[in-house]
Order: sequence, then structure tokens, then C-alpha cells
Amino acid sequence: MRPESLRVFAGVLHRWQKGMPMSDTTLTSIQEGQSVRAVRTQSSQKTSGGGIAVLPLYGVLTQRGNMVDALSGPGSTSTQMFTAALQDALADETVGQILIDIDSPGGSVYGVAELASEILNARSQKPVVAIANSLAASAAYWVGSAATEFYCTPGGEVGSIGVWQAHEDISGALLYEGIDVTLISAGKYKVEGNPYEPLTEEATAFLQSRVDEYYSVFVESVATARGISSENVINGMGQGRVVGATTAVSLGMVDGVMAFDQVVSLMQSRVKPKASRLSQARNSLALI
Repeated sequence: MRPESLRVFAGVLHRWQKGMPMSDTTLTSIQEGQSVRAVRTQSSQKTSGGGIAVLPLYGVLTQRGNMVDALSGPGSTSTQMFTAALQDALADETVGQILIDIDSPGGSVYGVAELASEILNARSQKPVVAIANSLAASAAYWVGSAATEFYCTPGGEVGSIGVWQAHEDISGALLYEGIDVTLISAGKYKVEGNPYEPLTEEATAFLQSRVDEYYSVFVESVATARGISSENVINGMGQGRVVGATTAVSLGMVDGVMAFDQVVSLMQSRVKPKASRLSQARNSLALI
């Protein structure tokens, strides 16, 4: 997830955890975000038709994001629920193509690799097109890159291929407040990385190894889906930066720059008209 998005999300959860009421500004932002998301979802549902299923992927991505949806600002998407919607679209005989409408800063790593794998496998059953409309960053890019084709709106952004983790050391603040925290635990590393003391070198190395591990899976997934080498992903796709649409095309991160309606029109143009029952009957007789 992009750091700035995480700060907003974490701030809301912190106030909720402390039992503090939301500020008027935060509450207004959440309500406005949810309204926008509802309108966009309804718009996507209206677009679904003509054999095209539009699946919205909006807000922060978490494995069970629907559980904190009311607290996540502009909304969140559960990777589990999205996977279920994808499977429904694949099983629906009236659906010939799937369009993933993405507007997300990313999110948690949990469930993302599995969702990307589901999309990659779905490509062999039905065309899956994704569009950054207007942001597909970090985990959201991971998901979008697994599609058969990936587009970005003219003013959109994609990228942030990377993984990060933060450790907050509040020991100095506690000392200033005269608060002494004692952790009682079993298991050598049970409280490793706790916020009440500075990170040890060993803890830092371990956390870095976990970040590297997830990053490796991220890179390999993008490389496989985009048909390029891992080295190309690491060195030639922004190195963790978010880039604009034109740059994304030049780096091979997306396949083109199009508005949402243009992508829908492109997909509709590929739909072959079904033969009438009379024509089918005539063709059958011709084969006899």
C-alpha cells in the first residue's frame, strides 16, 4: 500500500481503537468516499451486459476488507469476496469477457497472491481485461497485472511494485510520560519487534527477510503474467515508484492508455454475434 494511504487508514483505526469519535472532516471524507464508491459500483453494474461482466476493485485491499469497510475511508475490497465474484463470472454462461475496474492504492499482502493466481488461471477460460481507473498501486497493480490485458486511463497511475513494513518505537515517548511497560512472554521471539523498545539487529534482519520474501513473490507473479523476466520487473518498472499512464506503457507495465468507456467499446467490438437458431439448424443440416 502507498504510505500516504496507510497513514490515513491507520489514523482512522487508531481513533476507533481508542474509542475516540471521528472528526467531522474524517467522517465527511468517509461518507463522501462511500457515496462515490456506491455510484461507481452501480455504474459498473449497468455497464455489465453484452457478455461483459465488470468487477469493481476499489479502495484498500485486504483479505476480509468488508469487515472494516465503514472505517476505511473510500471503502475497501475483500480479496476473498472478489475471488467469489470472479468465479461467479467464470461460471456464468452469459458472460464472455471480464473487466476489472481498479481504483486502489493497494493494501495488505494477505490474499493478493492467491487472487492474482485466480485471475491468471481465469485467462484460459475467458478474456480478463483490467483498467487502472485511475489508480492501481502496489497490491492493486499486482492484481491488475495478472489480467490478459491491462490498460490505464489517461490521467491514471500504476506501479508501486514493492513491499514495505514499518516499526514504531514508542519507548522514548513512554519514558517521557513516565510509563514503563513490562512484557511477559514465552517463546524466544514471541515479542520480537514490539513497539516498546528499539529494534535489535537480529529483529531488523528478520523483518527485512520477510519483506524480501513477499517482494520476490510479487515480482515473480508480475513477471509471469506480463511474460517478462524478473530482472525487468525489478529494474525496469519504476523500482517501487508510481508512474503515469504514458510512462507505464513505455515500461511495459500496461498495454495501452484508454478511458473506461473506450475499453468497454473495445471489448464489445470483439464479441462475435451469435447465429440465429434458424442458421444453426441450417448449418446442422448441411453437415448431415
